Amino acid sequence: MATTDLKLKQPGSIAKPGPVGRLVRFVFGVASVYYVVGLLSVRAGLLTDESSIRPLILNGLLPSVFLVSYVVNIGFSRAWKKWPALVSVALILASAGVGYIQSSAFQSLLLARTIWALELYLFTHLGLSFLLSAILATPGCEMRSFHHLYSIVTGKPTPEHHCPVGPLSAIDRWEKEHRNGNDN
Repeated sequence: MATTDLKLKQPGSIAKPGPVGRLVRFVFGVASVYYVVGLLSVRAGLLTDESSIRPLILNGLLPSVFLVSYVVNIGFSRAWKKWPALVSVALILASAGVGYIQSSAFQSLLLARTIWALELYLFTHLGLSFLLSAILATPGCEMRSFHHLYSIVTGKPTPEHHCPVGPLSAIDRWEKEHRNGNDN
């Protein structure tokens, strides 16, 4: 079961991804960066002509709230559990309330800016992490790719972390078994 708990492993305890795992990481990275480009393209007009938040922004809201705790906890080596998601939701709700008071509309510019900023940070961090992990063959979770780069540059080993959500851990296990000749 997926958990936001930080479970760092000793350096070298998680196998590096093979070509399939690296390709999947690359595709996820490109998709994340593509979404960031979309976000940047609407930065001057976060609301539609009908004063609604653009669908592009609303489409990323649930994935952002779901992923933010993993990105922050694993990416920054913090054991904050679900707090990043809770703080994000609180900021979004506060923005919705203040925006409603200011404009008498639920879908306000303030709410759109808050969601946009959360998504811009999250998908930029995620996209760069996926791309870097594909290039470096970072073991385990892509959120450790900047730590892995630091380890390569300095020669100081850094802890690793399994991917708690998504298909990467399963793909990496399958590739490891396949490399070892254990096609089960």
